[in-house]
Parts: sequence; C-alpha cells; structure tokens
Amino acid sequence: MHERSSIFAAALTALLMTTGGASAFDDTKYPDLKGQWRAIGGPMRFDGSKPWGPGQEAPLTPEYQVIFEANLADQAAGGQGYDRDFVCQSPGMPRVTNGYGEMEIVITPGTTHILIQHIHDNRRIFTDGRDWPKDLEPTFTGYSIGKWIDTAGSGRFDTLEVETRGFKGPRAYDTSGIPLHKDNATIVKERIYLDKDDRDIFHDEVTVFDHALTRPWVVLKGYHREPNSRPYWREVSCAENNNHLEIGNEPYMLSADGQLMPTKKDQRPPDLRYFKTQK
Repeated sequence: MHERSSIFAAALTALLMTTGGASAFDDTKYPDLKGQWRAIGGPMRFDGSKPWGPGQEAPLTPEYQVIFEANLADQAAGGQGYDRDFVCQSPGMPRVTNGYGEMEIVITPGTTHILIQHIHDNRRIFTDGRDWPKDLEPTFTGYSIGKWIDTAGSGRFDTLEVETRGFKGPRAYDTSGIPLHKDNATIVKERIYLDKDDRDIFHDEVTVFDHALTRPWVVLKGYHREPNSRPYWREVSCAENNNHLEIGNEPYMLSADGQLMPTKKDQRPPDLRYFKTQK
C-alpha cells in the first residue's frame, strides 16, 4: 500500500509540474492577434496599394524585366506565365504574405504559426532563439526565424521581427507573375505588429532582398480582423474542380466534358508518341 501511495504521489507531482510549466506561458505579454484575418486590398497583388502587374513598379533588373514582360505576354495569350498556382504549387515566400483566404495567427512559447486556408501557405516562425541550420533544405516558403521585441518599453512584446531564407523555385510575387531570381538566394525580412490606432488591423512590413531586384523591395501590408467572434473557416482544396493541368512545360485545360483543350490560340497538342492511334 505504501508503494502505491508513493507511485501516486510521484505521478501527481509530475502532473502538477507539467501543468505549472504549461501555465507559465503568459499570452498577455504578446499582442492580441486572435481571430480571423483577411488581407486589406486583396491577395492578388504583392503591394495591395498599387495596381496589378506593371503598376506594382517592381524594381527589377533589366534582365528580369524582360522575363516579366514575356510572362505578361504569355498570360495575355492565354498561358500562365510565371504564375505556378494553377498546378497547386505553394505560392512560396514572399507571396504567402499576400494573405490568400482566411488567416489565423497562433502564438506558442517557441513558435508563431501563421495558418492560411489556401495552397500549402502555412508558416512556422521559430522564436526559441535557435540559429540557422547548417544543412537547410530548400522549400517554397523557406525557413523562418523570428524574435518578439518590446519596442515601447512597456514590458509587453509588440513586434515580431522575422527573417526567412532557404528557398526553392520558381516563385512569383503575385498573380501577375513578377519573378524572383532563379538562384533562390532570396532573403525576406518582416516586422509584424498591431496598428496603434486600430487594434483590429495588423501590419506586415515586408522587405525582399533578391538578385532580380535593383534594390530591396519594401512593402507595407495590412490585414483586418473579422468582427464575428466565431467566423466561418472555409475548407480549401486546390485540386477540387481544378480544370488546369500541365503536360511537359505546357499548360492545358479540361473542358466541361473532360476533353483536353488548348489555353492559347494555335497551341499544339501534347506529344502522343506513346499512345496507340485509334482507327
């Protein structure tokens, strides 16, 4: 009986220690980012304050300006250009900061999560003081390390500073297909904070360093909180009802009756050398 009591006491002590450790995280020290957020100005432009496409005035090098213009011409002809969303590829960074669909921000002791109902847009920002991994596996959204800071000296965190690197491509800034450099050496820095005058708006100051740019591209983004305390969270499945497909390097579409159809005038059909011709 004494042995059972000792085991029970040890188990209870471990439970209390675990509970105490969990309650030690004080979320009141962080900005109130709870709820559902939507991008101000919509998600189709990297800079929501400027027009789509050339109106973004991206500071591209001459080489990448030519690539961008060829991309626009291809889109005008019915193609997809540099935009890869049509095959359900992750938008990647910095495009995921455009805020496609509903956003949710979850703050934990060592990680801040930005969850988005779209195409593999979820982000994990490590805030546990770690350094960059020696062998960083490239991904479309990259690897993000952040730090919460108290800029006002109030004893509470008000700003999340983030750096993201370790990319693969191709990636574009938005649906207009503004390209990033093929070397994927992009570095994205962010400052995320609540608006001082309206606590239902938060900002993300995004600075992109990329070899396709003549200078760092700085964009201030805004997101508004949905007023409904119990908002509707829409499920998104990119593959569902997607009539776009890619064969080789060519985009095609499926018609309503399931037949392959071109996207551009005079587009050639795919190579059918491995199919037997029906007589």
